[in-house]
Amino acid sequence: MGEDLSGYHADRIQAAIASDAAAKSALIASWRRSSNLHRLDPADCSPARYLTQLELGQARQRIEPLVRTAQSSLDRLYLAVGGVGCCVLLADCDGVPVERRGSPVDDETFHSWGLWTGSVWNEESQGTNGIGTCLVEQRALTIHRDQHFYTCNTGLSCTTAPIYDHQGDLVAALDVSSCRADLTEAFANLISVAVVDAARRIEAENFRIAFSKARILLAPVADKGSGALIAVDSDDLVVGATRSARLALGITQECLDKPTPAADLLGWAKNGPEVLAEAERGVLQRALARTDGNVSAAAQALGISRATLHRKLNRLDVHRSH
Repeated sequence: MGEDLSGYHADRIQAAIASDAAAKSALIASWRRSSNLHRLDPADCSPARYLTQLELGQARQRIEPLVRTAQSSLDRLYLAVGGVGCCVLLADCDGVPVERRGSPVDDETFHSWGLWTGSVWNEESQGTNGIGTCLVEQRALTIHRDQHFYTCNTGLSCTTAPIYDHQGDLVAALDVSSCRADLTEAFANLISVAVVDAARRIEAENFRIAFSKARILLAPVADKGSGALIAVDSDDLVVGATRSARLALGITQECLDKPTPAADLLGWAKNGPEVLAEAERGVLQRALARTDGNVSAAAQALGISRATLHRKLNRLDVHRSH
């Protein structure tokens, strides 16, 4: 990159930082953090910092269950974007990629840019960039070419989405990066849809594994694709919720630390004497369904006599459909 262009980019950033635009622009606020908080120089062209193999192994080990869960989603995302010269990175909460997908013909190029496992892409080290800024702002975003803080990174376009664990904590970032000069912002927006979708799939699968013995319900929220899931145990008590569900339904950790009926949380609760009757009716209906409508078999499964079951069916107005 020419010295004039390098100087122009650095001057442009310094001018933006000196203005009052940071209050209105998340991008300029990130530039300001990079300069004022982390004391970085946009003209610095030092190579990307890499962890040692030991450090990388330890970083990967810390989120190994998530890495295993993410494999199929990473493969699918790479199939969608790999053909247009992009690589896929899964970074930990410190901004270090621990898993990667990329074409072997592009390996040398991506490695030279630092788009590799073990490189450090937090804002403290690299200034404004997809992975680091996503982790700070905890939202999906694209840092396109000259939106990067460092001049040496302005050839990159990086689209990143945060990943939250089953307890709603930020644990990773999913990134698709490209160093193609012809990658337009419009195409980067299409990539963003794929990245966010993949991140939500990883979160959902990780949540299901964490609560493998619970029923997983889609919370009744406006955005059905937000990944708002809750886990409910055999007593219909809520035992877990994704971050999206927590935000949408106002679920706090305190709510999950005490027994909370799913019906109460979701606004399905009913009051009055009918509640117990409905619960009993449900038990009878399920027993009959499991025995294909055989009253004798259902009574035996419930541990009651056939006559008792008949009385309950009549009292609760349960009609066999078989």
